[in-house]
Amino acid sequence: MKKTIFAAFVVLINTSLIAQNLTNDYLNNLNTISTSVPFLSIAPDSRAGAMGDVGVATSPDQNSIHWNASKLAFITEEQGLSMSYTPWLQDLVPEISLSYLSAYKKLNSKSAVATSLRYFSLGEIQFTGGDGQDLKKFSPNEFALDGAYAMKLSENFSAGVAMRYIYSNLTGGINVEGGGATKPGNSFAVDLSSYYQSDEFEIEEKDAYWAAGINLSNMGNKISYTDGGEEHFLPMNARVGGSLFMELDEFNTISFAVDVNKLLVPTTPVYDSVGTGPENIVAGQDPNVGVIQGIFQSFSDAPGGSKEELNELMFSVGAEYWYMKQFALRGGYFYEHETKGGRKYFTVGLGLKMNVFSLDAAFLLPATSGVKSPLANTLRFTLLFDMESLYATNKN
Repeated sequence: MKKTIFAAFVVLINTSLIAQNLTNDYLNNLNTISTSVPFLSIAPDSRAGAMGDVGVATSPDQNSIHWNASKLAFITEEQGLSMSYTPWLQDLVPEISLSYLSAYKKLNSKSAVATSLRYFSLGEIQFTGGDGQDLKKFSPNEFALDGAYAMKLSENFSAGVAMRYIYSNLTGGINVEGGGATKPGNSFAVDLSSYYQSDEFEIEEKDAYWAAGINLSNMGNKISYTDGGEEHFLPMNARVGGSLFMELDEFNTISFAVDVNKLLVPTTPVYDSVGTGPENIVAGQDPNVGVIQGIFQSFSDAPGGSKEELNELMFSVGAEYWYMKQFALRGGYFYEHETKGGRKYFTVGLGLKMNVFSLDAAFLLPATSGVKSPLANTLRFTLLFDMESLYATNKN
């Protein structure tokens, strides 16, 4: 009996060690999460882009519909407009860009509505056939049209919802060998968000307040580019974060913010050498599931277990300094684990606020030395308008 128990114990230990070694192997492998329409995840405005892509709990502005629509219930100006332009991946293709237009209007002291349009252009592409012959030239493009509503549920807490229509035309209807004719992808998605802003308190005799927010974004049906073909998840995402605002004196203010992101999309499992069906999975779970199941599965399906799940978290930290509420200096950092894409970059930016309009600019600096990043030298511009001040100026 003792020998049997000892043998069973040895087998159990060996099995555990083997499983641990396999888990460690999976943790060291590149296993990024792929989605359709990734342009929905790009920071569209220069303020957030200069602060390491934080935004879920920063002070509300004209671009809050992207980061956390519920913040708009706390905005003080009656209405505003914002226009942004971002040349994207310029070191790879000079014609790729993201344009963004957003606007909001307060309905009363407790609620607001907003809308936005983002347009992503991939430049002109020459399609070729299997034997290399030229087929056609086409300019792939994608856009998303949003509408949002935010409302205060108490003096300190608000909730918001945003509805989104997504259009993605990547091929112009070209025929794919073995796949037939392609078509534009269409989808509808929703964002659910909430925001809490504390009462003012003092830190070293300086007025301050803190805020927290959460935004579940791009939750919607999958996209397909062929009739009856493979369907792809949207970049469904959970973003949570907090911020701290301090008034240093009558001329100077500073704020700090942090965001944590996780894609709510199944992780690609590890398959054996025979095939890629569910019966061939050796670690992880089948990613070919419905949207709701995919959201819940995304928290526990990584082949490397809980350690790999933690590797799927993305972190953003940022700071913003204002002088006389007219000149802003911003900085931030974004981190993504090496096995999940390895994006690491610093961001800096400036802001200038006038009576009617504000101008923001942001610049991205890769944080990985010795590796040329396609995100290097990304420059964003944003022009914001305070429509109430504009109307008052016109009247005068």
